[in-house]
Amino acid sequence: MPEAKPEPAPPPVTRADGVWSSSALDWITYGLYWGVHVAALGVLFTGVTQTALVLFALTFWGRLFGITGGYHRYFSHKTFKTSRAFQFVLALLGTAATQKGPLWWASLHRIHHRESDGPGDVHSPKRGFWYSHQGWIFDKRWQATRLDGIPDFAKYPEIQWLNRWHFVPPVGLAVLCFLVGGLPGLFWGFFLSTTLLWHATYTINSLSHVFGKRRFETDDTSRNNWALALLTCGEGWHNNHHYYMASARQGFRWWEIDPTYYVLRGLAAVGLIWDVREPPAWMKQTNLAEAPAPTRKAA
Repeated sequence: MPEAKPEPAPPPVTRADGVWSSSALDWITYGLYWGVHVAALGVLFTGVTQTALVLFALTFWGRLFGITGGYHRYFSHKTFKTSRAFQFVLALLGTAATQKGPLWWASLHRIHHRESDGPGDVHSPKRGFWYSHQGWIFDKRWQATRLDGIPDFAKYPEIQWLNRWHFVPPVGLAVLCFLVGGLPGLFWGFFLSTTLLWHATYTINSLSHVFGKRRFETDDTSRNNWALALLTCGEGWHNNHHYYMASARQGFRWWEIDPTYYVLRGLAAVGLIWDVREPPAWMKQTNLAEAPAPTRKAA
């Protein structure tokens, strides 16, 4: 296993940081990111076919689960167990979402929980909407994978390979969309799907610490937002999650819709995953007494 890279000293949190006064821009990432946005406009010229719409639905919702169920609830928080083979499937599905590799994503997410809204938070809302939503992605300080922050998964060579060659699955998916659906399939099934998937995911970083209700008194600004939960397959129950991140279920109440959890339960029913962690019974009660203090430990 390659030598782990030490984490840099956390940068100070300032509003000016959101407009690049103290950070360097990664121009390659910046150019590719906006290039995909421009390419998504191709749907205005290619027209739409039934195949293209099917590809769009499959690549959007399927890859969203790769992020929510794979990168987030498995690699970041270990809320369930699975085989090494299915672990790779989850990593592959998440990598196809074009959000870099599983080790990069999960290691930074663990930092976010440890430093939430503080000086070392990767995408603190205190840096402004632009930075917390997408600006942090272009910040050179966050480009390297912090292997020392995720040794539990960095020990697997195949996961290291996917993390290093994270651009291969998205390119392969783009080619597949073109082969199946032609130009409409490519632009709807890959470029538009990827663009909307990015922004759906990033709303959790930028909006769920600003808009919504707080059930638990956490030492950050996390909130529960039903609209974001619908958009992101359950990730919008963010205050629940920040209070008890060990749970695979983020919608603690019966009416808190959490499609990612439902899929995970289905996978458990057929034996692909097991030991799916739940919140304690008292957390799911309608009226809560004063809750114990939460922990910042992510996994």
